[in-house]
Amino acid sequence: MADEPLLTEDDDAEMLEARIDAPGVRLDKALAAAFPTLSRARLQALLAEGAVRRDGQPITSGSAKAQAGLYAVVMPPVVAATPQPEAIPLTVLFEDADLIVIDKAPGMAAHPAPGCETGTLVNALLAHCGDSLSGIGGVARPGIVHRLDKDTSGVMVAAKSDRAHQGLSALFATHDIERTYIALTRGAPTPERGRIQTLIGRSPHDRKKMAVLKAGGREAVTDYVVQRTFGQPAKASGAPMAARVACTLHTGRTHQIRVHMASKGSPLLGDPVYGSGSPAAPVRAAVAEVGLTRQALHAAVLGFIHPVTGQALRFETAPPEDMLRLEALLAEL
Repeated sequence: MADEPLLTEDDDAEMLEARIDAPGVRLDKALAAAFPTLSRARLQALLAEGAVRRDGQPITSGSAKAQAGLYAVVMPPVVAATPQPEAIPLTVLFEDADLIVIDKAPGMAAHPAPGCETGTLVNALLAHCGDSLSGIGGVARPGIVHRLDKDTSGVMVAAKSDRAHQGLSALFATHDIERTYIALTRGAPTPERGRIQTLIGRSPHDRKKMAVLKAGGREAVTDYVVQRTFGQPAKASGAPMAARVACTLHTGRTHQIRVHMASKGSPLLGDPVYGSGSPAAPVRAAVAEVGLTRQALHAAVLGFIHPVTGQALRFETAPPEDMLRLEALLAEL
């Protein structure tokens, strides 16, 4: 099926090579057999990045059938496994010996990942907290108990002690956390309040996206309330152009609110992944004027029982400037 992989070197990257002759077999499966040191998931990511070549030509579809040829996998340069402290300003809402609560700015990833090794919340926390972050999250994610998407703003908690990390993880696992988000959406979900209860998992059509599934995936539950609508139509039976929606999470699935709002026909404004379709022209103009290039989503409320002291804690913050400006413009429609 395949020759043994050969390791060669290029100027700035490592290259693995193997000859494959496996007609009819999915390419990612054939590659996994040819390169046993790489997982199938890792190979799929490398395919998406254009790092796999057949006879010198880039290929990107792992679901395609393998064709005979010499395959090369260009490995990205190895980066340091240990994040480094960076003096990045943080908005600290609460801090004691066991945990820290911050209001995360949009554009900051929670922890280092391929393509985003610096400028993350972990880097900032390492500088702010020194050696006092919990090590349970691993070398790359010390103190991280939960995540917000890079471009989602709002309240996050991180653990400074192992006992806080274990306690917070237990609270998140049992969903004993109050979490409410503010979203600005295209149109408005109907009815004006309700519960969305679905299965969410990887999209069968695009592995980089999540989707509502009929089978498989994991249960996802979101309660929502339309707080305000914008751009009321001339006819009473028509739909508004946009809305401000409060979403309360009862589970914490990847991209849960973004997927659930899109499933209701009201994707988040500015969402580059799930915002299919185009808003009404006045809404598009408002988004452009603000320069919003991210999903309009803010983690506004986080409430929980302190896992060490037993104190009831609740934090609430206003959306950042871009969302506030956009809401003000929408209010004029």
